[in-house]
Amino acid sequence: MAMKRRGISQDMMYKRTGISKPTLRKITKGDPSVSIGHYVNVLAVLGLLEDLGNVALDDELGRKLQDIELLKRKR
Repeated sequence: MAMKRRGISQDMMYKRTGISKPTLRKITKGDPSVSIGHYVNVLAVLGLLEDLGNVALDDELGRKLQDIELLKRKR
């Protein structure tokens, strides 16, 4: 959706990132097997690189679950 909003075609993205077409297709599907570096390249082209820091900024639920598990271990 970010590519469409910015008027960036897949062809333009291939040229700007140097990422292969199959890999870019995987990125658009959110494939976790693609290296984070490729995701960073795409985010940079989209002007969204600064948003990468928000991905794991505050995992409130994760911390609560971890705290519960740690409390169980002490008993």
